[in-house]
Amino acid sequence: MIDYEELRRLMVETQLIPRGIKDQRVLKAMLKVPRHLFVDEPIQYKAYDDMALPIGDGQTISQPYMVAVMTELLELKGNERVLEVGTGSGYQAAILAELAAEVFSIERMERLALRARERLRKLGYDNVHIITGDGTAGLPEKAPFDRIIITAGTPQVPDPLKEQLADNGILVAPVGARFSQQLIILRKEKGKITEEYHTPCVFVPLVGKYGWKE
Repeated sequence: MIDYEELRRLMVETQLIPRGIKDQRVLKAMLKVPRHLFVDEPIQYKAYDDMALPIGDGQTISQPYMVAVMTELLELKGNERVLEVGTGSGYQAAILAELAAEVFSIERMERLALRARERLRKLGYDNVHIITGDGTAGLPEKAPFDRIIITAGTPQVPDPLKEQLADNGILVAPVGARFSQQLIILRKEKGKITEEYHTPCVFVPLVGKYGWKE
């Protein structure tokens, strides 16, 4: 019998804290959310390893450290409305749901969206809304968002997402070439956007009108 709670504790203590994740709320969320329930049963034993894992349709669930670092960069306090672009397994949305008031997550693949919605419902996350569509266009009808996170590699931050970011908002995204990106943090203050650069990373491509083509 696998002790998943113990594996989560080890993940936090050996992968996250030593690499500089300090936000106690983020660490607590990573300790709580059952990551193994967001992957298929045959690979659940690998869920807390230091790696991305396949979830079907050419998509992945990100490495735990990358989930933690992107979440920490959002500087969530608890009252924010968050837009996630790229639901995937729904794991990042669950982490966000622990830390923010409301989460809207867009997934372009219907099958992944349905599976994520079902997982999140079973786990009781009623503050997450999964929408099927082109995430690069954002969700103008629900904008503005206090925080936006893009969980796929994009050649640039899509303009619609910049427009949908609230004043004093933060957007985190992996930006760069198709197979190599760097995390970028955008801050919007009085309508002006500033950029900071962070960790190098590799994400599956963000496909859509304002991202990569198929």
